[in-house]
Amino acid sequence: MADNNHNVKLFSHEKIETSNFLMIVLTLVVVLFGALVEIVPLFFQHSTTEPVPGLKPYTALQLAGRDVYLREGCYNCHSQMIRPFRAETLRYGHYSMAGEFVYDHPFQWGSKRTGPDLHRVGGKYSDEWHRAHLLNPRDVVPESNMPAYPWLDENKVDPAGMAPRMKALRLVGVPYTEADISGSAEEVKDKTELEAVIAYLQVLGTSVK
Repeated sequence: MADNNHNVKLFSHEKIETSNFLMIVLTLVVVLFGALVEIVPLFFQHSTTEPVPGLKPYTALQLAGRDVYLREGCYNCHSQMIRPFRAETLRYGHYSMAGEFVYDHPFQWGSKRTGPDLHRVGGKYSDEWHRAHLLNPRDVVPESNMPAYPWLDENKVDPAGMAPRMKALRLVGVPYTEADISGSAEEVKDKTELEAVIAYLQVLGTSVK
């Protein structure tokens, strides 16, 4: 008669596969180890930590526009990451490089594309085109399923919130000067959120020609 009471080693296949807790713990250990091996070295590679030549921090108005872009969830439908494949570069332009996103916190890489990638959209269309597109996308792209954002033309940028935001970004490495910070409120004074978003879109991807 077979012995059903045989001892099972702690990390045997049988023990791991029959214990939900042990399986979860070991899976987390493997994932954390893999993340350390893959991610930590990137912080010490110059190609990922050094800005590309010509890269400048966002101006106060562009930064305000980026905040609105994040608030409205634009990243849910638009990525900002052009892959190094011919089909991608023919459509969007030069592939994305890590050095272009050194001053982005958080960066907008991704793979979700309900709408087109926006990394090289800067300078592609006029300010008036962007204005019409944001107020009613179907006026310029009839087949678009993008929602309209008319309230952006009514909401004003908060000048008082810019200096603290820029000071916080300086703490994580964005090279804002005292002049940039002290003049930020005046730069965005009386500007609408629509103007801010357009300013942000018009600078995307322009540091690489």
